Amino acid sequence: MPKYDFDEVINRYNTNSLKYDYKKRRGKPDDVLPLWVADMDFKTAPEVIDALIEKSKHGIFGYSEPLDSYFIELKNWLYKHHGWSPDDNKFLLTPGVVFAICAIINALTKESDSIIINQPVYYPFSESIKDNNRKLIISELINNNGKYEIDFLDFEQKIKENNVKLYILCSPHNPVGRVWKKEELLKIDEITKKYNVLVISDEIHADFIYPGYKFISYASIDKEFSHSIILTSPSKTFNLAGLQLANVYIKNDSLRRKVRQKISSFGYSQANIMGIVSCEAAYKYGDCWHKELLKYLNDNLIFLNDYINNKFKNVKVIEPEGTYLVWIDFNGLKISDELLNDIILNKAKLWWDRGNIFGVSGYGYERINIACPRSVLKEALDKLYNAFKEENLWWYYDR
Repeated sequence: MPKYDFDEVINRYNTNSLKYDYKKRRGKPDDVLPLWVADMDFKTAPEVIDALIEKSKHGIFGYSEPLDSYFIELKNWLYKHHGWSPDDNKFLLTPGVVFAICAIINALTKESDSIIINQPVYYPFSESIKDNNRKLIISELINNNGKYEIDFLDFEQKIKENNVKLYILCSPHNPVGRVWKKEELLKIDEITKKYNVLVISDEIHADFIYPGYKFISYASIDKEFSHSIILTSPSKTFNLAGLQLANVYIKNDSLRRKVRQKISSFGYSQANIMGIVSCEAAYKYGDCWHKELLKYLNDNLIFLNDYINNKFKNVKVIEPEGTYLVWIDFNGLKISDELLNDIILNKAKLWWDRGNIFGVSGYGYERINIACPRSVLKEALDKLYNAFKEENLWWYYDR
């Protein structure tokens, strides 16, 4: 019997939730069902909640630093789940992965330097590059019959032609769900080393891997960490994004000093005490909860696949190998991106992420967050199905 109740529907309204309480401010109708931003509609592990309550009872929330126990639990988790053993004195803590990316960009590149990414990809990557006055270089992923791949010829050519200084790797990939194979990561390593390109490996979704796939950290590829920085966080795994904590592993002492100095110049020093407490508790006690969560998410994915395959024609689920974010291809409908968005947002009353925010190759796609109770997922899919019927798009679905 499951120990944890992921079927529980929790009312998140009036909780300062970006996902639920900021519809109007984000230009959305009040009555939309949100399955967009990447946080989960599940309570975190009870052991994490207990640790936060105990800290709250202490009543003092002064300047704080992680103790040795924090790094012990962090290293234990990374070794047990991802097979690598970092040095605890090589970490920097930041409020989040995007903050870390921006700090690294500022510390290790100059204005107008070229930075490359693979779109469609998590849109703060491109925003971080452009907002910091760097040159955005895009090497598009290839959709090979529903499985995305890196176009290594294009990737290398773009690096060479643009004198690229930095590459941001999304691993596992958001939104297309790829869990990169060892040979793919080795090819990335070969090309980036050849052209002296620094690699930031964003591994925030590494704890969400579906059966049949294996996550390989870039730490297992660039074992000397000669040109790589690894970013991890408990924020996705244990639904702790609002507590703002990420772990930035930089083994190279010179690079780490530069990044630390840049972070300091932003006015950031000590981490959020609740972030420290929750992260340590999650990594120490959260294994059982995490295992049940993965089982529930896999069942949600099966439910989503069955529903789309049985109810819709010409709509394809891009089968994710990892993450709880699913990339859905509506291009087979042969309707405009604007009409698709209007049906989803204004007719189905669903707030999903439009594919085009992840890059121009995302037109005709939508990203959906399946980290919710199955009843909520079913409600969302029923809304979509009924909206298609009401729009007389009868030739696109099975009756």
